[in-house]
Amino acid sequence: MRLSLLAVGSMRGATEAPLYNDYASRIKKSGRAIGLDGLHLTEIKDHHDAAAKLHAAIDAHKGFCIFLDEGGENWTSRHIADRLGHWRDTNRGDALFVIGPADGLSDDLKARADITLSMGKMTWPHMLARVMLAEQLWRAISILTAHPYHRD
Repeated sequence: MRLSLLAVGSMRGATEAPLYNDYASRIKKSGRAIGLDGLHLTEIKDHHDAAAKLHAAIDAHKGFCIFLDEGGENWTSRHIADRLGHWRDTNRGDALFVIGPADGLSDDLKARADITLSMGKMTWPHMLARVMLAEQLWRAISILTAHPYHRD
């Protein structure tokens, strides 16, 4: 199962980039052993036409979409691991995580989500949200592989 991240904005030059890359590397190495193929990042650099580009990228995606939005569900790390394992085991298809622009996703885009997740009630910078998502996916993989990283 392929894990992908579609995000508005560019990590190039961002101080968070090395941290994101570290978690993406961990996901690629550990996820392969349990049938999860990396975390593939696609960036929409032009904020001006972001909605149309988001629609096109989602149209091209063959699996299911998980949008990050402040109004979404709050899941625990263990629940994310359980969901990833279930999606993989039931051949649900590839997972596309979507982080929209700073002003949020339009209602017509939100309607296209299979699942909407929140990172809590606080507002996070978009580059940090990428790192946090990557860390949670790595944590989920560590749970699924019985790696000692996660502690309940």
